[in-house]
Formats: sequence, C-alpha cells, structure tokens
Amino acid sequence: MTKVDRRAVLRGAAAAAGGALLGGPFAGFAAGPAYADHDDSFRDLRPIPDLRDGAVRLWLPEDFAYRSFHDTEAPVVLDDGTNLPGRHDGMAAFRSKHGNVLLVRNHELNNPGAPFGDAGKAYDAKGQGGCTTTEVTSFGEVVRSYTSLNGTQMNCSGGPMPWGSWISCEETVNGPDVGPDFTGAPNTPLTQRHGFIFEVPADGESDREPITSAGRFAHESVAFDPHDGVLYLTEDDFGFPSGFYRYTPPEHPRQTGRLGNGGRLQMLRVKDQPNANLAAAQPAGAAYPVEWVDIDDPAPTFPSPPGLPAPTTNDTALTQVARQGWAQGAAFFSRLEGSAYDGGVVYFTSTQGGGPAETSLGPIADGYGNGSGQVWAYHPKSSTLSLVYESPGPDVLDFPDNVTTSKQGTLVVCEDNVNDNFLRGLTPDGQLFDIALNRLVSSTGTPRFNDEFAGSTFSPDGHTLFVNIQASRGMTFAIWGPWRKIGV
Repeated sequence: MTKVDRRAVLRGAAAAAGGALLGGPFAGFAAGPAYADHDDSFRDLRPIPDLRDGAVRLWLPEDFAYRSFHDTEAPVVLDDGTNLPGRHDGMAAFRSKHGNVLLVRNHELNNPGAPFGDAGKAYDAKGQGGCTTTEVTSFGEVVRSYTSLNGTQMNCSGGPMPWGSWISCEETVNGPDVGPDFTGAPNTPLTQRHGFIFEVPADGESDREPITSAGRFAHESVAFDPHDGVLYLTEDDFGFPSGFYRYTPPEHPRQTGRLGNGGRLQMLRVKDQPNANLAAAQPAGAAYPVEWVDIDDPAPTFPSPPGLPAPTTNDTALTQVARQGWAQGAAFFSRLEGSAYDGGVVYFTSTQGGGPAETSLGPIADGYGNGSGQVWAYHPKSSTLSLVYESPGPDVLDFPDNVTTSKQGTLVVCEDNVNDNFLRGLTPDGQLFDIALNRLVSSTGTPRFNDEFAGSTFSPDGHTLFVNIQASRGMTFAIWGPWRKIGV
C-alpha cells in the first residue's frame, strides 16, 4: 500500500505560562511534554477515488471518503445563470432550512473586469471577485447555487458569524485612487475603493455595502468574540510587516443581527516593546501582555486627478493604515492569514513567521518573514498573546494558511506552499499530523500538487469537512469519515 507518513510532534511549542493565562483547547501545546511515538498507522494517507468520477484527487486516512463538486476546469452554471467563477478560497458552512448545508464561498479574483452575476447589483462595475452560496448535502451533492456578493476584488478569506453571516475580506487596496498592484494592471477602470470587508447572510445576498470603519488594508480573515462583540482581523501585507487588528462595532452584533459600520479600529501592540518583531523566531513559551492603539483614519482615500493615473503607489496605500499603528509601536507579524475563535481564544496563523528577523520594513520580494510558519493565540480576557506553535522547518509544517477547529478542539490547518500541500491537524494534546494530501491532476495531465488548500470548514453537525483546492480555476471537496478516530 502506498502511503505518506509525515507525522511530527510539537516539541517546545510553548512552555506553560499559567492555566488562567493560556486556557482554551490548545493549552496542551503549552503544558504537555513532547508526544511519545506510538502506533497510529490508521492515520497514514493513501490514494482514495473521488466519488464524483473515480479519479484520485486526494489521499486520506483509511475509511475516509470524499466527493468533489464545482470543478471550474469546465464551465459551471449556477441556478441564477451565473458562470461560476474560479479561485475558490475562504468559506464557511451554515445549517440549511432543509437539513442540508449552506456554503458561502469566496472567489479570489483580481484586476478590473466584468463582474460575475448580476452586474446591476455589483459593488464595483469592474470588480471580478465576490462570493457564491451553495446548498449541498453532507455528501457533497449540490442542491442549488447562486451569487451572493459581486463587484469586489481579491476575496481571500473571512469568517463565520454566530448570527448567521459570512464576513468576506478583500485582500487588496486597489481603487481608482491607487496605482497598479503587483500584477501591473491599471486601476483606472475601477469605480470604487477596495480593501474592505463585506457581510453576506448565509441564506441570502449581501447588501454590497463595505464596512469601511473596519479598515482599508489587505484583509485576510476575521474571527468574532461573541462575549465582547469584537471582531479580530488579520492582515496579509505580503511584502511588508502585517498587523493584528480588532474592530469594535457601535452596537453588539448579537443584538442587532449584523455587523454595523461606524465602530473603532485598533492595532495590537506589545506592552513595553514598541514595534515588537513577532515575525522573527520566538523563544519557547513566548507570551506577551498586549494593548491596543487606535487607528484614526481606518479607510483612507488618496488624491485621484480625474482621467489621470493615481499618484499614490500601491505600496504606499497598502501600508497607510498599518503605518498609523507602527507610529504608536504596533507589533510586526509575518503575513497573517487564517483565524478562528474557539473556547475564548482567537487563533491565527503567520504564514512565513519564524526564522531570522528581516532587516527592513520592506518591500520584500519573496514575502516578509523567513520562517515556515507560526500559530498564535490571543486571549481577550487576559489581553495576552501567546505562541502556540512555530514550525522548525518545511518538512514539519510548511506555510500555514486558512484554519478551522473541529468539535474536539483540533485545529485544521491548510498549507499553501510551492511543494506538496497538506491539510494538517494540531490536536489539543500536542500532536501534529496529516489529514489530507493534494494529488490533483488537470485534464491535460499536469500535476497540481502545489495548489493550495483553502476554506476548510466543518458542517454544523461535524460530519463533513468542506475544503477547496484553489488551483488555476478551483473546486470544492466534501470529506467524511471517522474524525474522532484520527483525533479531529
């Protein structure tokens, strides 16, 4: 039997810093010893045929199965007549009225162009990104699909809200007031500023109104604290230091049923350590008391002479919000990506965190940060930031991206690197193990093994893990099996 065995243990992830300080489902990372070697061969990955057509697209543990759907290598037409866009990215699962699952899914499309869906509803008549909503069974059988947000750009990740909405994040600051981004495409055709977050009801359509007070920057994901009514936001500013933010809306969203505009945006700062470089390698047991600094101009607009290219460069615009925080001592991270709230703790990943410190504030051509990835935890009750895990190298954990948590408290991590990409599990008692391996091959026979996993999310009952492989176009998978047996 062909198998993959790339299991590793978390050694020295974070030393104990007091139960009240750390808490949450990952306290075992801090307090537990290195996990002893034992027989868990049932976790070994093996090729499993896709129930859609028998092709092998994933390797999984024994007794697991999956079905792929919305494979955009060939055209897919939704129920509203929309050609399904590709670049499937962040996603969340909600309970349907019919006992099925509603998936709200991002499409990370950049550059000016015609929007998908009804152009009359689009936020920007030249924005190609947005969200689609799909009702599926727990076995990946599609019931219906439609456009739920359009006219946006670079919808990367986001986060599910407990009142039944998805917050979609634009990972860009493009707009008619900003020069070309890394692609070199002019922004002059755009009609709206971008770089915002949008709310999408689980069983409806977005009002296409950006929540501007939550900032204009390269948003990646959000996680909501239901107790305090605060939204935590990650920034993936690829070539520059990234920040960790919080947005306090004017009213508690659990009372209003939506995330209101007009609140306060703040950025994390380590107490008594101005501009702490948390992108660099951290000592075992790293834990920091933190505070928050106000961002006075969260949604800047730049000079834009009519009919002329904008004089403000994209690099300047990308860092405009962050520099307000840096001036007040805000911390530097490397490429903050996925986030999740669980057990009173906000977990988030730093894709290139760890390794030697950068010697400048960028731009860094191959991304700010020299490590293979970190997982951080913010504890709102104690205002403490702690390091959950820092990868010792790419053979252990390689560029963590989107994350979700299972009913057992295991963190499911999507990898996004240039080599083989895995879904990894981080258990509360300190194990790091493989859940799935991408073995996607295009219809032309080209291996797509380095295409990223994205948008991992469990169905509300925990039966099915839905996840995307972004690929050059994109597809979605429904995976099910004995989750408890493998510790997920």
